[in-house]
Amino acid sequence: MSKYVLFILITLLHFTQVQASEYKPFEIPRTQVIPIQDSQSNKQYELYVKLPEGYADNKDKKYPVVYFTDAVWHIELLSAATAFILEDVILVGVSWQTDISSALQQKYGDHASRFTDYSFWTKTNPNHPLLKFGQADSHLAFIRNDVFKTIESNYQTSPDNRSYFGYSLGGLFGAYTLLTQPETFKHYILGSPSVQLLTKEDSAIEFTSKNIDANVYISHGDLETTSSEPIATFVALLNKRNDKKLAITHKVIKGDHQSAFPATGISGVTWLAELLNEKDVK
Repeated sequence: MSKYVLFILITLLHFTQVQASEYKPFEIPRTQVIPIQDSQSNKQYELYVKLPEGYADNKDKKYPVVYFTDAVWHIELLSAATAFILEDVILVGVSWQTDISSALQQKYGDHASRFTDYSFWTKTNPNHPLLKFGQADSHLAFIRNDVFKTIESNYQTSPDNRSYFGYSLGGLFGAYTLLTQPETFKHYILGSPSVQLLTKEDSAIEFTSKNIDANVYISHGDLETTSSEPIATFVALLNKRNDKKLAITHKVIKGDHQSAFPATGISGVTWLAELLNEKDVK
């Protein structure tokens, strides 16, 4: 290769790198990232807060809030779904712990804390000695005390109209919340949760004796053959309680655990929009 051709290639490569470095990263409009600390454990997290269009011009309006776990994975889907189906809500995503150890980060990735924060079983797993399971109660306290306080002190929210969205292990965390401290949220969207873990003998969960006053949407993919029976059993367990203010919608969505996720988000937001619009009409 001649020196001239080599020079041209190096120049073009440099030009391409310069051009790429000048591109601006895309940001979701009206979305803020707020650092937050768990006041009990001192763990560090972030909140992804998306405000509805026109929020700044409606100083006296109170907005319902949709809280969701696994913020990085879910913010785009829920932002798009609410933009078209449920415009007047505030989205609040709770991130994974941001100050995890380098050992956890290298072995499990940035989402390592979800296995700790969303799980309620304390039994150790010899295949995962670095993970400490069973912190769902602490994480729920963090959401109830620190997250709610931060959001409701700084934004125009309606505290009696909180919703939750969780998928997979996040959906199981939502089911745990529903059965232990159901007043945390008014509406629950639980996508493909492994609810069979709630009734295992070693789970050590004490279900609430209070009446549950909530609307629950629970779904799974039709190809998730191991989920259909446990979720049907879970729905039957909820119905057996005879809580007069507990309303349950059970839906089967086409797809497996991965492909059912986007449809779950859209279907769940549509279900929530109908509930909130019905409330507005009344």
